[in-house]
Amino acid sequence: MSFKILGCLLLSAMSLAAASTDSKLEKDLVSTMDAYKQAMIQNNAAVLDKLLSEDLSYVHSGGQVETKADVMRNVTTGKNVITRMEFSDMTTRVYANTALIRCRVDLWHSDTNIVHMDVLHAWIKQPQGWKLVARQATRLTPPTKAQAK
Repeated sequence: MSFKILGCLLLSAMSLAAASTDSKLEKDLVSTMDAYKQAMIQNNAAVLDKLLSEDLSYVHSGGQVETKADVMRNVTTGKNVITRMEFSDMTTRVYANTALIRCRVDLWHSDTNIVHMDVLHAWIKQPQGWKLVARQATRLTPPTKAQAK
């Protein structure tokens, strides 16, 4: 089911001729991503409740699929500890009321447990603001010694 939602969003987005490049809109989305990041780090259930869509499909880099209820429970109960999260190489594409944000995410579960990922976030603009409807993460593996040469 989660891949159907993500697939439909991507097909809908690709069917439109061009992405919006409105800088005010892009700043709004960056601010929304920052609020999401801070809520995840601070285990802020109230903010997460406002940002996550009821029909959220949240796919971890290991393939686990979670609903909004799963994410809320795992973050706010301390099952999923996040001490730090950084976004880089962010690209934003807006198609009508849909925003696709792809970025590199470095996520610290502890000082020694750091996950590096490429993540696609799909946001829908609703009357209450931007809502995260899908997140798909791919774990980035460090290069081997042979590849690094």
